[in-house]
Amino acid sequence: MTLRYSLLDEPLIGARLAADGSRVHLSLPALLVALADDRIRDFPALRPHQRHPWHAFLVQLAAMALHQAGQTAPFTDEAAWKAALLALTPDDLDGAAWCVITPPERPALMQAPVPEGTLKAWKNQINAPDELDMLVTSKNHDLKAARMRRCTPEDWLLALISLQTQEGFLGAGNYGISRMNGGFASRPALGAVPLGGWGKRWARDVRRLLSCRAEIAQDMALCEQGGIGLVWLRSWNGTDSLAFAALDPFYIEICRRIRLVESPNGIAAVATGSKAPRIEAKSRNGVTGDAWMPIEIGAGKALTITGKGFDYKLSSELLFGQKFRSPIAQELIAEDGAQGIVMLARGVTRGQGKTEGYHERRIPISPKIRAFMIQKKTDGVAKIAEERVSDISKIRGVLWTALATLFENGEPKDKFGDSAKDKANLFAKPFEHFEDSRFFDGPLGLNEEVESEQPEDVRLRWYLDMAERAKAILIDAFDSGPRSGEQRYRARAAALSRLHGGLLSDKTLPTLAHYYKVQKDAKETSYVQP
Repeated sequence: MTLRYSLLDEPLIGARLAADGSRVHLSLPALLVALADDRIRDFPALRPHQRHPWHAFLVQLAAMALHQAGQTAPFTDEAAWKAALLALTPDDLDGAAWCVITPPERPALMQAPVPEGTLKAWKNQINAPDELDMLVTSKNHDLKAARMRRCTPEDWLLALISLQTQEGFLGAGNYGISRMNGGFASRPALGAVPLGGWGKRWARDVRRLLSCRAEIAQDMALCEQGGIGLVWLRSWNGTDSLAFAALDPFYIEICRRIRLVESPNGIAAVATGSKAPRIEAKSRNGVTGDAWMPIEIGAGKALTITGKGFDYKLSSELLFGQKFRSPIAQELIAEDGAQGIVMLARGVTRGQGKTEGYHERRIPISPKIRAFMIQKKTDGVAKIAEERVSDISKIRGVLWTALATLFENGEPKDKFGDSAKDKANLFAKPFEHFEDSRFFDGPLGLNEEVESEQPEDVRLRWYLDMAERAKAILIDAFDSGPRSGEQRYRARAAALSRLHGGLLSDKTLPTLAHYYKVQKDAKETSYVQP
């Protein structure tokens, strides 16, 4: 078997240029040059859940190559990048470690050498890249499996990187990566995105890794020099694990014994299980120095997202709260610029033998918030965010009670039945979903309040808008409430009474209650005859 599909020499990676959207195909060194010039708009073959693994791979790889070469800035020509990448694989100067397919005893890209030198015992054959990828679908309902039949080496490459750098535990012999908190967790990512294209963010994160290398090595007890950076270079028989302390701070890992091979229909993959994880890091709970991973301080473990993804509650805590330690990619620096900065959160929610969705959220950072974050003085913003989270909960609670009253036919009850609760939950969801969507940068959102010279006015207008929307949702729910005459009028009247009573109560939102009282008093005064 010869070396096939070399990323160092062949234009295997498809991209669109930022200038005119034209399609190009590039080798890995050519791609790194294009990223350094910020000439890449996007990668058409990249699937949404593969975006962060691909970005992290390119950043970690470039940072390792530049560090070893003694450089602090990206190279500007392909030959220099090729030489730097080959320097990372001194035992494979023929470029085998950068090829998609090689003989089993040699390393291939993201594929460890097979000590026995043969794949005859590897019985699990995979014929499509999406079948290799890390997504677990539910009876083909979420996303059809193994449908990528007319595929290219690039499709296999992206699926392989996705699997090897973000997969978790999936049954005996299928261990997950070290950069997550347990086999059923996930590898979410949070980082700042400056104004520009793919290359701007790539260059920014490369600089952040290089500047924080010594800090990561010290904090994680990793090898600042001479550690294992490209884990796929090491032969793996499936029974041994690499010690975490033997790794480079920027290490790119693999978690499965996979080899890509030639087949009658092009490329296929063969796989076999392992008796141990590739990296022994269970006790670290995902705390590995990952540049994009938030760490829960109290529990000493990496963030794991639920099916809610990066909702407004979690996102505001990650950005401004004290519960999580920010990853280095999240920390703003002056070089990020003053305008157009976005916090980007991505991740796949995993479970036991299932996937609970891909989640991505972009949070624009206003100028004032940017300044607070650079100065590490976000306590004031955190307080505003906490208040807003609480205020949404209070209005939702009032709406929920009114809805439950409606579905209980207006009966005066302290406890509602399960049917009324379920219906109230269903109808209250749109209220919270809308507030989630505008929490940071929407109309009357957090950014507007922080930037305003009259924040109290913004907050009051937001309260009034929430109150009006809660009333509109309740009225829309009337059609799903009781339909018979007597019950219908009683239920609607009781529900509206509950809603108005809650909104007028000082226990809900005192500022809103005071506003309504002033309006009522002014209206009553206008009726008094002179």
